[in-house]
Amino acid sequence: MFEVTVENSFDFRSLEYADLFAGSAATAFQHPIWLAQLYGKIVGQGGATPLIVVVRHRTDKKLAMVLPLVKRRYALLKTVEFADMRVSDYVSPVVGEAMFSRILNDVAAVTAIRAHLRPYDLMRIGKLADRALPLERLFAIEKRENMGMSAYASRLESTFAAWREQQLDPSYRKELDKKSRQLGRKGEARFECAGTPAAIRSTFDALKFYRGKRFDGSDGPADLLQLSSYFDFYMAVAMEGIGGFTRTYTFWMDDRPIAGALGLAHRGSLLVILGGFDEAGYRKQSIGSLLFEQIARDCIERGDHSLDFTIGDEPYKRVFGARPSPMWQISRVGSPLGYIAHMAVEKSPAAKAMARRLFGTGKEKRPPRPAVGSPARADEPETP
Repeated sequence: MFEVTVENSFDFRSLEYADLFAGSAATAFQHPIWLAQLYGKIVGQGGATPLIVVVRHRTDKKLAMVLPLVKRRYALLKTVEFADMRVSDYVSPVVGEAMFSRILNDVAAVTAIRAHLRPYDLMRIGKLADRALPLERLFAIEKRENMGMSAYASRLESTFAAWREQQLDPSYRKELDKKSRQLGRKGEARFECAGTPAAIRSTFDALKFYRGKRFDGSDGPADLLQLSSYFDFYMAVAMEGIGGFTRTYTFWMDDRPIAGALGLAHRGSLLVILGGFDEAGYRKQSIGSLLFEQIARDCIERGDHSLDFTIGDEPYKRVFGARPSPMWQISRVGSPLGYIAHMAVEKSPAAKAMARRLFGTGKEKRPPRPAVGSPARADEPETP
């Protein structure tokens, strides 16, 4: 019924993949632009090699499923992972629910998929959302394990006023109004969704500077955006997706960017994945919180139904009405070395900390660090 191959030069910008993605249960982090740029700009630079498993119908060769994976080596340990490369917050096979069930029921296809992954010492896939397709069944894994962290999304109302009333505490609404007036007295403040490459570039240059100062590695991992490969990746995604898949938001003060964020637009939801602000100059004005408030306004005006803050238990997300949803991970041992590594991670706190850095899994401690070894996410605004 199906044929399974490894196509490590797979074209994620192809029409067949666009059609598959559009009808799939995949997330924004499997979007054609995201994966094309991820494999093109980060996978090779990050010490990983592509492992793109492609399932097609045997009769007409029509695409049925894509598994965007990578192989990595940590010293002697050989692993198979999802291609998230510490920047993707949700992973998913690219396939519809009904087709996934058909593939699971094809013993030959399942056997071939598992064979293409070997050899490995340890397969470890995290960042499975609560409603993600059951990848554990594909790999004969008994059950998912809780990652010890949640994702957070805020439901958007039909109007901005209704959202503020339903999702924000009355005292916090007053506080934001006061901060907005304070910001206006400092100069000509302007919020916008960047519509030109020049505006995007200015915003990203500012983000790199602000995040570099705030996440300099002295109190946790250093910021991913300081690495040229990651900066180029985020910039390329923002540029290619302009006017559709991506939105680059900027708060300007007298034509200087003082805060910004990158979001991914997917099926009526905006996923905020990267942000930063001028902490030295505008912390007292709660510029991070004002930025999120205006992002919510823009999303509502566009007809979005959800503002997704993605992975991480930072308290500010609840302030904006976001509700937690558990995240899951699966693992499978492929050798005695993999078993030792797996058991070490399960038993040792130090090994668990190492696994978080290597695999981007497990519960993170405050302060949040959108940095090397953890999923990139927006800066934490001030809470009341």
